[in-house]
Amino acid sequence: MCRTTVMPLISEKTNLEVVKTILKALGKPESLIEFVTDRPGHDLRYAIDPTKLETELGWKPKYTFETGIRQTIQWYLDNREWWENIISGEYAGYFDKMYGKDLTTK
Repeated sequence: MCRTTVMPLISEKTNLEVVKTILKALGKPESLIEFVTDRPGHDLRYAIDPTKLETELGWKPKYTFETGIRQTIQWYLDNREWWENIISGEYAGYFDKMYGKDLTTK
């Protein structure tokens, strides 16, 4: 009896690869990358093995990393007002007003 082994499609990217992909999509130079000391528990890479999802649930990814990251970048470009409100502190102010606590302090 011959058994066929199916190798899982593991998508693995280092943090640096992800950053370079984003900079390239935005037309920005890699000289913008600033290397800093890793924090404890810092992820050095991201890896996804969808084998169990595919074999047990019949799920297949709809997008590759490359198409998904491009669409994600475009969403952020198209929704600038949304994320600018978050980084400006307005978002935290909304929660403070609605729930009576300042979520920006620990």
